[in-house]
Amino acid sequence: MPMIGGTDMTETVERPNYYAIIPASVRYDNSLPGKASLLYGEITALCNQKGYCWASDSYFADLYGVAKSTIQTWLKALEINGHISRDVIYKEGTREIEHRYIRISVGGIPKNQSTPTPKNQRENNTSINTTVNNTSNKKHSAANATPLVQLEKDFEEIWQAYPNKKGKGQAFNHYKAWRKKAVDHTNEYLFNKLDRYKQYIKLNSNWYHPLNGATWFNGRFDDELDLTPKTQNRGYQKNARKEIIPQWVKDQKSQHNANHGTSNHISDDDRKRLADRLAKLESKGS
Repeated sequence: MPMIGGTDMTETVERPNYYAIIPASVRYDNSLPGKASLLYGEITALCNQKGYCWASDSYFADLYGVAKSTIQTWLKALEINGHISRDVIYKEGTREIEHRYIRISVGGIPKNQSTPTPKNQRENNTSINTTVNNTSNKKHSAANATPLVQLEKDFEEIWQAYPNKKGKGQAFNHYKAWRKKAVDHTNEYLFNKLDRYKQYIKLNSNWYHPLNGATWFNGRFDDELDLTPKTQNRGYQKNARKEIIPQWVKDQKSQHNANHGTSNHISDDDRKRLADRLAKLESKGS
């Protein structure tokens, strides 16, 4: 039984359909490495009525006798060239894969193939044809039609600009779900929100720390933010009144010190009064 993330899936994998479809767009895609086109056919055979398969890399590696890294290379090539799409759901808070769904891209199997399906194989191919036809007849919104590769690229652009790089796996899952909800859920909208959020962080840098990515991308970008500039409380400075010592007093003091306390022009009483007054002025000035 195929395994996802190292644990058995609760869903059982259906037995592959007898008839696998490899359209010309895949068969003649020279950019596909190794047996990637055969892997595509195996995926079409495994797709259930919901239009996807959940077989693990280990399952395909055992089937083709190659390493898991080789299977990953083939799957990536098929996805880049638009033949399949993949949805990966990680276990909360980790990079461990919980679910991985592989879907055949719309248009991957042509409606009118030049090679007819043998009668004895038509019943075996019913689930694939039904899935593809139903999918083709649905009108997908522009949001749902965005390939996973493009979503990953768009997410990386805004993730690089986000200030707290924690919880990337969960952040991407939230981002992907949000993008698929509406056509106007775009990177431009998120970048505008992120610019405002960065302003808020800067205004409150003395106490506020950015949310981790998993939290912000889970709808917190729509929080109402107060971007009013904060006024700083500088307090009141007490203006102490200082009495200025007159210059003539300073001159008298300098002369007194130079003459070692003797003067021919000032009496002893005047000198005493002057010294007392000078002391009082100095005490007030300090």
